[in-house]
Amino acid sequence: MNTITTHEAKTHLSRYLAEVENSGAEFIIAKGKRPVARLVPLNASQKAPRPKVGEMVSKPFEIPEEALRPLTEKELNDWGI
Repeated sequence: MNTITTHEAKTHLSRYLAEVENSGAEFIIAKGKRPVARLVPLNASQKAPRPKVGEMVSKPFEIPEEALRPLTEKELNDWGI
């Protein structure tokens, strides 16, 4: 792992980002001689692709038949209807 100063990081950030992206290199960014941050590649697997418009992303919800049946007289009385 390479150590670079904050000045180097500011001056050559694009170059360091390209190196991280292309080769997976990691850099420690130091303020003076004290390490303060690490520049590392992100895993591509962490980012899930967004679904297309109208694409099913999960199993459709099914409403049970009994949920649609009319209430019985007892159930209506229990609800005060």
